[in-house]
Amino acid sequence: MFDTVLVANRGEIAVRVIRTLRALGVRSVAVFSDADADARHVREADTAVRIGPPPAAESYLSVEALIEAARRTGAQAVHPGYGFLAENAGFAQACADAGLVFIGPPAAAIDLMGDKIRAKETVKAAGVPVVPGSSGSGLSDPQLADAAREIGVPVLLKPSAGGGGKGMRLVRDLAVLDDEIAAARREARASFGDDTLLVERWIDRPRHIEIQVLADGHGNVVHLGERECSLQRRHQKIIEEAPSVLLDSGTRAAMGEAAVQAARSCGYSGAGTVEFIVPGGDPSAYYFMEMNTRLQVEHPVTELITGIDLVEWQLRVASGEQLPFAQDDITLTGHAIEGRICAEDPARGFLPSGGTVLSLHEPQGAGVRTDSGLSEGTEVGSLYDPMLSKVIAYGPDRASALRKLRSALADTVTLGVQTNAGFLRRLLAHPDVVSGDMDTGLVERDVDSLVDASVPAAVYAAAALLRHSTLAPAGSGWTDPFSVPSGWRMGGRAAWTEHAVRVPGQNPVTVGVRATGPGAGGGQVVGGVEVRITRADAPPGEPVPARLTARTATGLTLELAGLTHTFTHATGPEGTWLGLDGDSWHVQDHDPVEAELTGAAHAGADALTAPMPGTVTVVKVAVGEEVAAGQSLLVVEAMKMEHVIAAPHAGTVTALDATPGATVAMDQVLAVVAPAEEVS
Repeated sequence: MFDTVLVANRGEIAVRVIRTLRALGVRSVAVFSDADADARHVREADTAVRIGPPPAAESYLSVEALIEAARRTGAQAVHPGYGFLAENAGFAQACADAGLVFIGPPAAAIDLMGDKIRAKETVKAAGVPVVPGSSGSGLSDPQLADAAREIGVPVLLKPSAGGGGKGMRLVRDLAVLDDEIAAARREARASFGDDTLLVERWIDRPRHIEIQVLADGHGNVVHLGERECSLQRRHQKIIEEAPSVLLDSGTRAAMGEAAVQAARSCGYSGAGTVEFIVPGGDPSAYYFMEMNTRLQVEHPVTELITGIDLVEWQLRVASGEQLPFAQDDITLTGHAIEGRICAEDPARGFLPSGGTVLSLHEPQGAGVRTDSGLSEGTEVGSLYDPMLSKVIAYGPDRASALRKLRSALADTVTLGVQTNAGFLRRLLAHPDVVSGDMDTGLVERDVDSLVDASVPAAVYAAAALLRHSTLAPAGSGWTDPFSVPSGWRMGGRAAWTEHAVRVPGQNPVTVGVRATGPGAGGGQVVGGVEVRITRADAPPGEPVPARLTARTATGLTLELAGLTHTFTHATGPEGTWLGLDGDSWHVQDHDPVEAELTGAAHAGADALTAPMPGTVTVVKVAVGEEVAAGQSLLVVEAMKMEHVIAAPHAGTVTALDATPGATVAMDQVLAVVAPAEEVS
């Protein structure tokens, strides 16, 4: 076994690898960009090396910096995690050339399986079923079109390089085939620097099932069962589980053997995953899609049902050990399900989010595990992938695992950064998910029913009462009733104290608070009150009784109209965060005068605001320029996602507050386009 291992990654996977290194008594070396100087993986490692300078987004991609960090710290091996350089054959070879052990497969295997066309041809020769499609690389546009017509629509255009759904195009109409081929080439070239495409038959309502394999350097290859990965959004997995309810023991054994043969065909060693596409109506008709030559994000579900630490066996295999178990020794016990917690806002079309983690609670124990790179105070920026953590639940059967994961997600708190935890909890309660009748299109079909963009009245009431309580004068003894924000007045009913608040992406709301009963005459501020909520362009709401019955540094209990709501809460420099059942809301004070002066009051009409915190990468217009409706004006990038900001109507750019390279906050006004009739 190695003495020292460098972890060439960041975030939750770096923390995860460090945990196993510590358990094995191996010294860990972390690397960090300037943006990650205070990150959790840096603090948890035995030592850490800065691999700047900026741009920080590229630090973890610097082969030279990583090799030098290993040399300086005496590391004998490098664990790449996943993402960044984990499937980069050049990096694996550079490690070997520097006398370092790359904890993964040989560079040749990475290179072969990283080319979808060569990989498909290789495993097909080994007897593994493949999806019907084009053969050969370097096909021209007309050749791709001919292959698509021969297969018959629907077909899927795929880049040969890369993954993650980038550049993939589903074509159901041959009339648009040529345009889609051209678009797929542009996306592939932009994403991977390689516009080579292949075309495959599209399988409607498919299941995505993958097999975990483990191979040593002595010719032993086993599989550790399958993972169901059909719950996806934009071709990205969001929920994974093991085993799959779709497979019987015979199909599981056959798919497992096919995965083993795929691994043997490329001379594989270490942990890897063979991905299959499976028709939901006929699980026996499975087809090879690709092989991921690294540890998978979803590896914990396999660990929980097999009892095998995959990171440990990556390390042992890389150090030359032989697998001590054969295929018949591996048993699958119980059921495990994982949800990926991402920095994104479901209520705003899943746009990336960011901010400072103000309050954090991550469930652990009793069948629940959280793999995370977070800690309180972590700055979640726009440079890296949006995945923050993973919550995994284990139970003796699928129903109990589902219940545990739903409960764990409701108990997950990441205030200060919007996440998808509440969305995942609702997805796990979807009838088709509960029954196991899933396919890769389920989330996209039903996303509207799983996302609730409205803000509950209790959120506004709780935020207003918190704000109201800060207005009370400090000190003890007699209090002038006119100085207490109770609305008290002589000889009449208490007046309303109005609090204007807003949640990003929503219209401002006014919450009125006034004292009732004994508290109406003085000191009682939050007990014995009623509130009324007035939404934009609506008459005042009906008054309802409300009170804060309990409050701590991180939580509060609100009784509203006889119903009790228990929130987590945190206060930041820009307002109050409230959390409930995995959902969270950022409630900010709203100043109508300031909004008018900054132009924010016109948002949604003439003003164009940043949809997410990020970096302006392109500015295509100038003040005074006339633009057409829908014309692209700006591009904002965050977490590997570009968002084009277009003109809401024809008109003239009357204000512009954006330059290439500038960092912008969510909802920051970037430009104002006055309609044509206003400037004519």
